[in-house]
Amino acid sequence: MLRSGLSSSPRTKPRGFLTEIMKQTDQTKCVIAIDGGGTKTLAVLADLNGKILAAAKTGPSSPRNLGIAIATENIVQAIKKLLKGDEIAAAIIGLASVQEQPKYKNQIKKEILKNKQIAKALKGKLEIVSDQLTAFRSGSDEKDGIVLISGTGCVAHGWRGKKETHSSGWGWLNDEGSAFWLGQQALQAILKDLDDRGPKTKITQIAFQELKAKSKEDLMNKIYANPMVITPLFSVFCDLASQKKDFVAKKLMEQAGQELALSTKTVIKSLDLQKTRFPLVLVGSMFKSDIVLKTVKKQVRAFAKKADFILPKHEPVIGAVKIALEKLRA
Repeated sequence: MLRSGLSSSPRTKPRGFLTEIMKQTDQTKCVIAIDGGGTKTLAVLADLNGKILAAAKTGPSSPRNLGIAIATENIVQAIKKLLKGDEIAAAIIGLASVQEQPKYKNQIKKEILKNKQIAKALKGKLEIVSDQLTAFRSGSDEKDGIVLISGTGCVAHGWRGKKETHSSGWGWLNDEGSAFWLGQQALQAILKDLDDRGPKTKITQIAFQELKAKSKEDLMNKIYANPMVITPLFSVFCDLASQKKDFVAKKLMEQAGQELALSTKTVIKSLDLQKTRFPLVLVGSMFKSDIVLKTVKKQVRAFAKKADFILPKHEPVIGAVKIALEKLRA
């Protein structure tokens, strides 16, 4: 969601993984990989070298936010855009909410395969996994490590040997540090500004300009017409105001970073990684903010000095491609 620049260029070097897959598999086939989240669904068709051949984007597909029917429909539409006669060897969907609600996996898979065209191409080849796993794999080929996701929602998830744990990820009503949460905080600051219940903030002016709102009533009408989409946009407005040195906005951005760091440190402690080198993959639009990124890195590094921060160069859907190719190799 956020637009400001990144302040560092962490390590994201490949380790020859796709080359190994290429040598071991039938190159006449393809894989489908999907990243389904609270803002959009991104699907790609890749050959067995990992080269992206086609991509398709549809609406969001978080079942917790939208329900099974709408989430499934957006996934189905994305898959259908990629089915052009290629033989599909495997299909992996990294989906939001399934880590916390595993029942969604079978429910959505069953609904997807009701489509005859898709069932013919993908039956016996389709698997749904957590978007937390695909996000982690988009930045690392390690099996142990932590991913911190902060886009529309947020979660910290870690793996070490046979143990895995997560913190946050409870959905849009909570998820401190996410774009939705920050959007809510920014909106509250705007309303306090408008009511003279709080300090003046540049977030207000930016929100009116960006949403082309003509009055307070018009602003609220736009928000309540589509709150799941509009609310996270206020995180963008907050970031823009912070770049203009707005005190209120800067404090909110720092608070978002502190909340994300807290979730990460909770996972680090649970996995006993304080003194161990491990990859910490940062995924999501919130890390485009200098303030959020610097706050997270400062607080986590003080707690776990050997954390290896990674900002993936590719979308999380590439993690799903990797997992699909791994399954073919296995």
